[in-house]
Amino acid sequence: MTRLSVLIVDDEPLARQGIRELVRKLPDVDNIREAPNGSEAIRMIREQRPDVVFLDVQMPRIDGFGVIEAIGARDMPAVVFVTAYDEYAVKAFDVHAVDYLVKPIDPDRFRDAVDRARHVVTSDALETLRTALAAVIPAVRAARLPPASTAESDADQTTNRRIPVRTQGRIVFVDPREIDWVEALGNYVRLHARGRSLRHRATMDEMEAQLGPGFVRIRRSVLVRGTAILYCEPLGKGSWVVVLHDQTRLTSSRYYREQLGSLLGGKR
Repeated sequence: MTRLSVLIVDDEPLARQGIRELVRKLPDVDNIREAPNGSEAIRMIREQRPDVVFLDVQMPRIDGFGVIEAIGARDMPAVVFVTAYDEYAVKAFDVHAVDYLVKPIDPDRFRDAVDRARHVVTSDALETLRTALAAVIPAVRAARLPPASTAESDADQTTNRRIPVRTQGRIVFVDPREIDWVEALGNYVRLHARGRSLRHRATMDEMEAQLGPGFVRIRRSVLVRGTAILYCEPLGKGSWVVVLHDQTRLTSSRYYREQLGSLLGGKR
């Protein structure tokens, strides 16, 4: 029997403890690790490559879907979503044949989910699961979001969840659709939004996952909203000068040319 490594991702300590106790009863688990938030989950999945991830859907800052978007569905291990009852999520999981557990977790249902995850790990079904993961994220998010105008939908693909930023003794809520670009500042980032410059405690990986597919990473330290780009000029060796609508000029790295290439019609 193949030995499994397991990662439990949930921001609630009691929820992690409950899953851990269920996992400990399994005969074929080598190690069990825990991540208390999406950022830690991203790091641990990348560094440790667990076989199975029990992934909470609803977490602050980076939710379960944000974790998958940061890693990339094609690189995810076998995933079992864990959720409090969420009508939209459950329907989407059923439609796309993605396994899930509803809190509080029923032990029999848990064993069934583990059996399916074990089958994915030990067979060639992982690619099928990854395809399902890539499909379920937009399905759930589209169902949860209020209908936007056609102009808004066509203009931007960013999430409409506002970002709380602490500044000058208060919290300012920033709409991602107002953010033109983001730059790294050590353990912080700087959000450039409609002429404002706001310092925000987050990593670039966290911001990339939170802002979603409407943004493109053009270098390790810079993230740009696609619809804020006015034009690009080739710089040579796979790099570009990216000019925004306010004439801000940013330089892309050749190491991120594939990401920028998706905006340039495949040109790199």
